[in-house]
Amino acid sequence: MAAPTLAIVVPCYKETEALPASLGTLLGLLDEFAAEGIAAPDSYIMCVDDGSPDATWSVIEEWHGRDSRVKGIRLAHNRGHQCALLAGVDAVADRCDAAVTIDADLQDDPRAMRAMLGHMADGAEIVYGVRSSRESDSWFKRTTAQGFYKFQHMLGLETVYNHADYRLMSARALRYLRQYGESNIFLRGIVPQIGLQTAVVEYPRTARTAGETHYPLSKMIALSIDGVTSFTAKPMRWIFTVGLLLLVVDIAVALWVLIAYFRHATISGWASLMLSVWFLGSLILMGLGIVGEYIGKIYTEVKHRPRYALRDELFD
Repeated sequence: MAAPTLAIVVPCYKETEALPASLGTLLGLLDEFAAEGIAAPDSYIMCVDDGSPDATWSVIEEWHGRDSRVKGIRLAHNRGHQCALLAGVDAVADRCDAAVTIDADLQDDPRAMRAMLGHMADGAEIVYGVRSSRESDSWFKRTTAQGFYKFQHMLGLETVYNHADYRLMSARALRYLRQYGESNIFLRGIVPQIGLQTAVVEYPRTARTAGETHYPLSKMIALSIDGVTSFTAKPMRWIFTVGLLLLVVDIAVALWVLIAYFRHATISGWASLMLSVWFLGSLILMGLGIVGEYIGKIYTEVKHRPRYALRDELFD
């Protein structure tokens, strides 16, 4: 079989510091892959500038001028990491045999691509990069990330444990991915639903090459909520279950109150009454919030607005 044309899709947001070193590393890998015959010489890098307010696009233009294998698209507005990834794979789907998505900070070991290409040669069409170690992460980030995966599995969401968005997809898998038209994008949940032959490559997670993380706790929580509410209705079932349990408690309390009333043993219970009101009020508001999250998703989806718009393109 001929060596496949590989497209490396790199979402970028405020990566002025990290991108030059990352591009140098990735171009070096493409040279190695071409020399080893595991990727075609016309393989390339697709940088996706997610509406960065800094000089990220200028860096992409500069590197494109140096080496035509560095290509790029710039979104007209910041749309978030998942949209940037999707824009990148959409751009390369008809211009490659396989695409690998990897973040610009290169915390996910780019050398694992060699093993990914090996699995592809053996027939796999989706190869997941799975972190074997997260020692470079802080204790808080490592703990919350592991809790995030366990919470997803508890809700029945089909994801790959310790896999972020570092993966290889064949051209056929990319075409199937295009058929998913939702606006609330959670690729870690969508890709496993494609159902083609898969494989896993493990690697240790390392520190960023430069710059600061663009995925703070608030964005991790937002991603988790998007993932859960886009793929499972279990939270709403939990609300119903809690309601049934509270109904049982209410019946027991009502019986106790009636018995106390007829025995003339009633006493003032301001404290217990206030605690009950606050507790039940909190549960009601939480339930409304969860239902509202799902209704908001429906509201967004039915409008069928474009998920992103391109401002510039470097693809020659």
